[in-house]
Amino acid sequence: MSLDPARLQNMANAIRALSMDAVQAANSGHPGMPMGMADVASVLWAKYLKFDPAQPHWPDRDRFVLSAGHGSMLIYSLLHLSGYDAPTMNDIRNFRQLGSPCAGHPENFLLDGVECTTGPLGQGLAMAVGMAMAERHLNSVFGDDLVDHRTWVVAGDGCLMEGINHEAIGIAGHLKLGRMIVLWDDNNITIDGATDLSTSEDIKARYTATGWHVAECNGHDFADIERALDEAVADGRPSLIACKTVIGKGAPNKQGTSATHGAPLGADEIAAAREELGWSAEPFVVPEDILTDWRATGERGRAASAEWTNRLTSSEHKAEFERRMAGDLPHGDAMKDYVASLIAEPVKVATRKASEMALAQINPRLPDTIGGSADLTGSNNTKAGGIEAMTADDYSGRYVYYGIREFGMAAAMNGMALHGGVIPYGGTFLVFTDYARGAIRLSALQQTRVIYVMTHDSIGLGEDGPTHQPVEHLASLRAMPNLLVLRPADAVETAEAWEIALKQKDRPSVLALSRQNLPQMRLEDAGENLSAKGGYRLSAAQAERKVVLVATGSELHVAAECAAKLEEQGIGADVVSMVCTELFDEQSSDYRADVFPADCLTVSIEAGTTFGWERYTGRDGLNIGMDRFGASAPAEQLFEKFGFTAEQIVPQIINKLNG
Repeated sequence: MSLDPARLQNMANAIRALSMDAVQAANSGHPGMPMGMADVASVLWAKYLKFDPAQPHWPDRDRFVLSAGHGSMLIYSLLHLSGYDAPTMNDIRNFRQLGSPCAGHPENFLLDGVECTTGPLGQGLAMAVGMAMAERHLNSVFGDDLVDHRTWVVAGDGCLMEGINHEAIGIAGHLKLGRMIVLWDDNNITIDGATDLSTSEDIKARYTATGWHVAECNGHDFADIERALDEAVADGRPSLIACKTVIGKGAPNKQGTSATHGAPLGADEIAAAREELGWSAEPFVVPEDILTDWRATGERGRAASAEWTNRLTSSEHKAEFERRMAGDLPHGDAMKDYVASLIAEPVKVATRKASEMALAQINPRLPDTIGGSADLTGSNNTKAGGIEAMTADDYSGRYVYYGIREFGMAAAMNGMALHGGVIPYGGTFLVFTDYARGAIRLSALQQTRVIYVMTHDSIGLGEDGPTHQPVEHLASLRAMPNLLVLRPADAVETAEAWEIALKQKDRPSVLALSRQNLPQMRLEDAGENLSAKGGYRLSAAQAERKVVLVATGSELHVAAECAAKLEEQGIGADVVSMVCTELFDEQSSDYRADVFPADCLTVSIEAGTTFGWERYTGRDGLNIGMDRFGASAPAEQLFEKFGFTAEQIVPQIINKLNG
């Protein structure tokens, strides 16, 4: 698209006007970044970005990520001006108000064209790394005809300061993700003031050191912006372009200061800015000639989209490509057959090993999976089924060696899932969900199918001690909305947990897996995935039922041993396996009441904090757990020390029954 500087300037000023008007109307928001990056964004949209507003889910579109999500009016302005159905001008008028898709920070589930939810700084850039990884992998599978696009990121100083930035750019540089280009809004301002209040690092040198191509430009000189973008497109490495900008550009008395960062400009400053910019239109009005130029930015993409559709129609890969991009699983009963084999020949293995055994069945049959681990492959047992490493020389590999980058791994997996066409899973120890929590939360918020393989799930990991023994993590993860936390007790439940996780198109899953070997509790073919109910009765009382023992994971066999001892004394006891509280809570009230009848003592047994179990045990129930940190010793000694044996639990139950 050929535009002279004057027309580009008018297009950029439309962004500035909409941004300052929307923030002023809301009396809340961040006008400075959109006003500062308006010139760069206008060049990108007009001459480089491949998109089609009429086909917002076109698989081969460029991905645009606003990592500096506080500047959300930048993307809302761009989407509206370039012709997306939403946001409408009325949506923008109601910026940050209830019911408007123009939330304070961009949400991927509210607007087409918003590729990911951003706001927690650095995570947008890190998710973009995952998008670029997915693009290169799918390109290696389906070729240039179907997959050939770029990932663009607008990032601010805060995005580049956050620790996740170091993790993300390390992965991207190592994998030489040359289709990823980051436009750094280099304005030297944060909320507190000038960046020299808090940092003196050489950011460009840091990126260079991690294998990136680094360029810079005057972010208000259209020709210079174009030059830098051309250099980045031509380079085979991921690129950082330091766009030297003035925050709040156009606001004559506040530009270049933190006053424009996170507050409305005020009526007087907006009036002065309109005069400074030569913008005479009323608030929320874009002159027709400028809007025409903006709507024309999608023409190149419309033609490319149509050509791509023709190639897809004639491609031998059409059906498989569409299946994968839709996130559908191939048909087949491989997992059912595998579970039947376990019933026929029971195994005593750690559930981390059982996960590896399940993956050995899944990965050869499901080409969508891309696995990985944060430098714990041999401990997480995540490399299985013959998959090979993804490298800078071979993107067809389906296993990522993430290095010691738990947060970066989790964010990259979010990006892969949002890109589509792949199902990412990655492992570390359950205790290190603390390092990845920000990204796990965005997995849940963004409704992504990401599978977290979290091993060493309790004091049962043994000698590594309290720093590595998760006690509060199960409870804290269960508190997160839209996240399935699955803690299987044996090889059968682990296979069922994998089946459940793979079927979740719109929510992530955590598989909490043991280090220590566990006996197989399921010895009969149920004919269905019992774990899909979340909790189910593993065994029913033989004597008159007085007790319901509910347990998870490695404590389920302890519950079964308790039940046997109680039955010996004529006390009937059910054993319930609670694989996933979230799924159980979704069952009918009749089902839940049947599993936990009101006339019984309910006892929970889990080697984690007791917090939350009162939902099932009630105020008069009994909760056996770990309301303290662990210790360093072999697993069996720890279970005895902290009371997770039938010999220690049964007397407590009898005392409770006797009042």
